[in-house]
Amino acid sequence: MQIRIESRHLGDVAVLASEVFEDERGFFMEVYRADQYEALGLPTEFVQDNHSRSKRGVLRGLHFQWDPPMGKLMRVTYGSAFLVAVDIRKGSPTLGRWFGVEVSAKDKKQVWAPAGFARGFCAVSDFAEVQYKCTGIYNPKGESGILWNDPKIGIQWPVKGPELSGKDRQAQTLDEWLASPASNHFQFPKS
Repeated sequence: MQIRIESRHLGDVAVLASEVFEDERGFFMEVYRADQYEALGLPTEFVQDNHSRSKRGVLRGLHFQWDPPMGKLMRVTYGSAFLVAVDIRKGSPTLGRWFGVEVSAKDKKQVWAPAGFARGFCAVSDFAEVQYKCTGIYNPKGESGILWNDPKIGIQWPVKGPELSGKDRQAQTLDEWLASPASNHFQFPKS
């Protein structure tokens, strides 16, 4: 079964689509195959799987981790959610730009966002479950977040007045992140 990159955004963010076999019993699909991911230029080593359930209007993010660097392969397995990635790499031509797409359990798409991108999502169905594979083990001392509604980024979230965690409500702005020494962990590669 074939996995393909449907579209690319901000240089390194990819929307993936998988071939799906469906009949009257349900469906079957391959979500991850190391050989196909390698051929597509995507990572093949994921060390942690996470699963989140949120009610409509819950917004989680924008989260990122630099120690160890963590990329995320995200998919919605129940309901639908608006998935977002923001480029936070110093020197990147797309620094501060965002990409967002609504993904659902029905369309079965995935979004890959590597380390150097802050990621978040909001539930747009009554409930949404988001599962994501991570390229790094979670480390609370090497992670942070960007304020979900930072006006410098200008994400057009599909909800007004989302429900947030205290941590996400108090996250730093992109400018505050870029002024911190930790931001030097995400440098855009010079050619």
